[in-house]
Amino acid sequence: VQLQASGGGLVQAGGSLRVSCAASGRTFSSYVMGWFRQAPGKEREFVAAISWSGGSTYYADSVKGRFTVSRDSAKNTVYLQMNSLKPEDTAVYYCAAVPGGPLAIETMTSIYLWHYWGQGTLVTVSS
Repeated sequence: VQLQASGGGLVQAGGSLRVSCAASGRTFSSYVMGWFRQAPGKEREFVAAISWSGGSTYYADSVKGRFTVSRDSAKNTVYLQMNSLKPEDTAVYYCAAVPGGPLAIETMTSIYLWHYWGQGTLVTVSS
């Protein structure tokens, strides 16, 4: 699976932005998809994940209620809608994928559990 993230940019605090991740391959619908972010000088951290069916989602506490992850299997694309953005949301956002399996998505917060990574897209939130 190859992943291509896009949609990053500059937005004011309180604004919204949607980033996308297009996946190649015919088995996209069988993959669990996730979003991570990495701010300058910090480690990459989990943001959100969505099950292969789209029926289950899981969020980091820091974004819960503000961010929404979704997927469109017809377009082989996963989205991260970000609302009420804060300056501390500034980071490079990465999408990730792993074949669906027995692990529940709420256990998928470690970067080491994900098999494929996109190149990242920069989101900058100004105060």
